[in-house]
Amino acid sequence: MPQSLPSLNLPSFTPRIVIEDSGQMIFDIFRKKYVALTPEEWVRQHFAHYLVDHLHYPKSLLKIECGLTVNGQKKRADIVVFGKDAQPFLVVECKSYNVKLGEHTFQQSAWYNYTLQAPYLVITNGLRHYCCRIHHHQQRFEFQPELPAYI
Repeated sequence: MPQSLPSLNLPSFTPRIVIEDSGQMIFDIFRKKYVALTPEEWVRQHFAHYLVDHLHYPKSLLKIECGLTVNGQKKRADIVVFGKDAQPFLVVECKSYNVKLGEHTFQQSAWYNYTLQAPYLVITNGLRHYCCRIHHHQQRFEFQPELPAYI
């Protein structure tokens, strides 16, 4: 029997969830495989579907758990959306719905984005979402009232 999952402050979608010996698994349409259904994955899947289904970002431009190197260390950004020019456009850092978002979360995302140089950065725990426009050359950022639409 699947464990109850909380509602998030994101539009719902119809997940494909199965139970295996290792626990609950959710099908990731972006990676085309079942992955462990952790609280963070629940948020990641909702947010990715929100980007595609409601903000009309092309599915082909999203990379889930995108590998990158930061200061010689291998890291993974939760969601990277690429623009039509194949450059990173939006970086999303997902946390579990029971994690309070704060300065540490924002700094982690900004550090990942230092390598990627995307103009937009989002942090979410599925309940709260913050979006910043990053002005890399001026070394400043500004919070946005909403996520940028796909252009």
